Amino acid sequence: MMLTHPRAPGCVLGVVADGMGGRSGGRKASDQVLMTARQLFARYKPGRDEAVHVLRQLLEDANTVIKLTALSSEQEPHSTLAAFLMNPEGDCAWIHAGDSRIYHFRRGHLVKRTKDHSYVQALVDRGEISEDEANIHPQGNILLGCLGMKSTPPPVDIHLVPRLEPDDLLLACSDGLWHYFRPEEMGRLLADQSPRAAAELLVAEARERARGTGDNISLAILKLEQLPAMEER
Repeated sequence: MMLTHPRAPGCVLGVVADGMGGRSGGRKASDQVLMTARQLFARYKPGRDEAVHVLRQLLEDANTVIKLTALSSEQEPHSTLAAFLMNPEGDCAWIHAGDSRIYHFRRGHLVKRTKDHSYVQALVDRGEISEDEANIHPQGNILLGCLGMKSTPPPVDIHLVPRLEPDDLLLACSDGLWHYFRPEEMGRLLADQSPRAAAELLVAEARERARGTGDNISLAILKLEQLPAMEER
């Protein structure tokens, strides 16, 4: 989901929520994340409110609502979260929980990405397996942290970008997309195509590579472009 602020031009919120817990339970969980994001962003005032505070509140409020839903039903809904908020001045903050990712590319090259809150990421961090081995690990779907877990609060990983530049691009996506691409592949495609065209190509290629076994695909793309120079008269 991509939202532009109703009263602040240049203020943008991107959110990806990948629900888990059965077909209807997962859908409810992800819908609750998106609904919470809409409500908080509508009240957000750049220059007065802190982007980090809003993102923390999004994670905490959505987590609370998902856990309350679990109490009133026999389902165990969970959801990942990957969200970024850019202010009109170009500063940006992001937050994530689970294995939905945020990538920051600059002119097609990876600047930074989030680290998954997953069992295989822990193995990578300890040097026991490589990134390539993590992609094919049989326990790759085990999360150590996300929204809605009964005994564990969601992890709070926040990153700040002091100022995004022209040709910078942010991609938030679920594991149904990033699992099938190297960052270099995504970076080149996103640099060469418009966000809409890139999204269509990435989704189509992910489905092709999954060969009918892929997971849900959700993504949000923010691409900054240089404004054309004004002609002097």
